[in-house]
Amino acid sequence: MTLKKTLTIAGSDTSGGAGIQADLKTFQEHGTYGMNALTVIVTMDPNNGWSHGIHPIPVETLHAQLETAFSTGVDALKTGMLPTVDIIEMAGKAIQKSGLEDVVIDPVMACKGEDEVLFPENVDAMITHLLPIAKVVTPNLVEAGQLSGMGTLQTVEDLKAAAEKIHAHGAQYVVIKGGKQLKHEKAADLLYDGTTHYLLTSEKTDTTYNHGAGCTFAAAITANLANGKSVKDAVIDAKTFVSAAIQHGWKLNEYVGPVMHGAANKFDKPEIEITEV
Repeated sequence: MTLKKTLTIAGSDTSGGAGIQADLKTFQEHGTYGMNALTVIVTMDPNNGWSHGIHPIPVETLHAQLETAFSTGVDALKTGMLPTVDIIEMAGKAIQKSGLEDVVIDPVMACKGEDEVLFPENVDAMITHLLPIAKVVTPNLVEAGQLSGMGTLQTVEDLKAAAEKIHAHGAQYVVIKGGKQLKHEKAADLLYDGTTHYLLTSEKTDTTYNHGAGCTFAAAITANLANGKSVKDAVIDAKTFVSAAIQHGWKLNEYVGPVMHGAANKFDKPEIEITEV
């Protein structure tokens, strides 16, 4: 038996809900063989309100990890938190050199629970080095606002305009995750393929236990691409997967609750509606 090989180039979430931990769990749930190249270690201080500490990995160490992973013949990859301009540039060049086509860029700019965008100087580097090699890019509202230069996004029309601007930077497909701040009665995400805008909706889940949802969504898209699905079908399946994970999120401690990565394979799957907008 041969498994498709999926790679995450991302940070380690010491609490286990997001980052490479979420990615590897998601890869496993989709029947792929997950590998990782670590870019940063994120810690949380239990004595200071769970505030996040960011500990980047040396660029040389990341390069050695990527050489290891690419030598195995990766089928699809995703990026997550890339904490410095040097790491963004090096990762982008390594991915381009690999010739891999199924590349998902999750342009992580902040940790959940942190209001401030981390490393804002990285936005230009992402636009230059990552978006042109992305088959799919998966920003949330804040990240899409930064990448598009539009700032605060609130409506579906805002998402459509931002998606077009991000697509113009080179990404083949843009998926903007709506989140709770989007003015819509349902949990809505937008997929843009350069021609058509698709709105993917599901019932909202009233929960704060959603840590790792964005990483899980992008990792599910990655695994689906490795398994041969079209981008549209990969995104729809990922929306189903992460919606179930959010529905069954649980409390880790007084500060955070992660999604349940295996929920879609254990419980009834939520219904997803797809409409052109």
